Amino acid sequence: MSQNWCRYKMATEKIIGRGTWLDKVADIIIEREKKNNRNMDLINVESGLGASGIPHIGSMGDAVRAYGISLALQNRGYDSKLIAYSDDMDGLRKIPAGFPKWLSNYIAVPVSNIPDPFGDCHESYGAHMSGLLLEGLNLSGINYQFKSARDVYKSGLLTNQIHAILKNSQKLGKKIAQLVGQKKYNNVLPFFPICEKCGKLYVANAETYLEREKKVTYSCNVGRIGNKEILGCGHKGEASISLGHGKLAWKVEFAARWSALDIRFEAYGKDIMDSVRVNDWVCEEILEFPHPLHMKYEMFLDKGGKKISKSSGNVITPQMWLQYGTPESLLLLLFKRIVGTRHVSLEDIPALMDEFDFYEDVYFDKIKESNSAKMTKIKGIYEYVNHLKIDTLSLKIHVPYRILVQQASLFINDSDRYDKIFNRLLKYGIIPKSFDTTFEETDESKKTIIESKKKLLEKIKLATKWADDLAYEEKIELDLGEIQKEMLLELIAELEKFKGKEHLEDSPKNLQSRIFEIARNKGMEPKNFFKILYNILINADKGPRIGNYIMDLGLERVSDMIKQHL
Repeated sequence: MSQNWCRYKMATEKIIGRGTWLDKVADIIIEREKKNNRNMDLINVESGLGASGIPHIGSMGDAVRAYGISLALQNRGYDSKLIAYSDDMDGLRKIPAGFPKWLSNYIAVPVSNIPDPFGDCHESYGAHMSGLLLEGLNLSGINYQFKSARDVYKSGLLTNQIHAILKNSQKLGKKIAQLVGQKKYNNVLPFFPICEKCGKLYVANAETYLEREKKVTYSCNVGRIGNKEILGCGHKGEASISLGHGKLAWKVEFAARWSALDIRFEAYGKDIMDSVRVNDWVCEEILEFPHPLHMKYEMFLDKGGKKISKSSGNVITPQMWLQYGTPESLLLLLFKRIVGTRHVSLEDIPALMDEFDFYEDVYFDKIKESNSAKMTKIKGIYEYVNHLKIDTLSLKIHVPYRILVQQASLFINDSDRYDKIFNRLLKYGIIPKSFDTTFEETDESKKTIIESKKKLLEKIKLATKWADDLAYEEKIELDLGEIQKEMLLELIAELEKFKGKEHLEDSPKNLQSRIFEIARNKGMEPKNFFKILYNILINADKGPRIGNYIMDLGLERVSDMIKQHL
């Protein structure tokens, strides 16, 4: 069976599992494991966690999607576990943007042997970086089993695999040259000892494998990181393969851990395609272990089209996202689809927050979807975003995120800011009057309202943070005809007439009536004129009662926002 999942007949009419790409990949895994006649009591999936720089959403995406496939396997009745494997034995190759300059003294040193550059909150550089990604997974409710490369090597878990690989180094060197054109391993062993004198990787060149002692002899002379030459200290020594005194080269390391940890699935980025090809061969031919099913994913790019990179400093971390959006919005971003390059920015959060509400409304049949396959897929993604545990306790009351952002911008310096936003939502009728009551946590009969109100207040806080840090006056591009422009000009004139009357009780209702009249006088359905106004004011197709909202937003401000389109 092909290892490129895209070659699988994804266009089939048949709905598999919950109708998502996660279910389709899980189905391929199941059929492949049956064909290989392997024990399926536990199906492990793996994600490698980089430990060389600040982990970003792309790094987290690999682990989250593997977790999603694990969920899809569980949904089919199979026990499955995500193994999050930290590559914390890798040597530091360069100093990431914004990191302290003293790290230049640790180039080529394993990141698990470098002091924490951010204080003493973690035992090492590698532990700090891995910890940040694990924190993002924890905050998002992802279940995983953590494996540290340093601990795995030190425990001897990979000893048998390393032994088999080094015994077959000549055969392996020829195959690497044949597969990817790299001739390096015709002359050196695919193992990087850590020099016991200077503590560096990549400069201690492995020369001979002593099979009986299970040790590698080495000379610490010179190595390369990219195009840069790294000098060794000249020391000659021996490194045990069982005690963490070195690590395998990437061209063979994946295969060793797949075999040792019984991994059945792992995705990869296109930047390591060559390594995956070699590792697959090593798995099958050297270690006699069927290599995992793979799935190739595209990279995340920033809005400028540049690859999001730990070293370049343009990262969006899970922690950054979760300052402004819910874990559900982040999981939706990662679960929606797998194919194609993704441009991502913190500016996407309002849309993702509202899109999750849409998925929820479809799931609970508040919004009807006529295409049954699409409806099944939306409901399936919603269930995976919720870890297959659907909350039926709270009322599904949705307030558009951008409305909350705009409301937050009206009360920047108010100490009771959250209360004022909440009261506005009551005033507009967006939330039920039952929310305007305080209940005890122990009041079982009111638990649904209590939970729903908590969720709303959390969303208000997130949107307020976004308003303070990221909001800007955004000009929405609208294709307006001459009649529509005339209507907007007429509305601007009407707004002038209401200045000084904002405090009058009937003003919002009277303004609403005038908007109706402007639309009808021009032969337009009022709801279509309202849609134009909502597009201008909150970048959405619908919103709160327009008369009240314009009064609260401010007549002058609304006039200015309309004029941007005229």
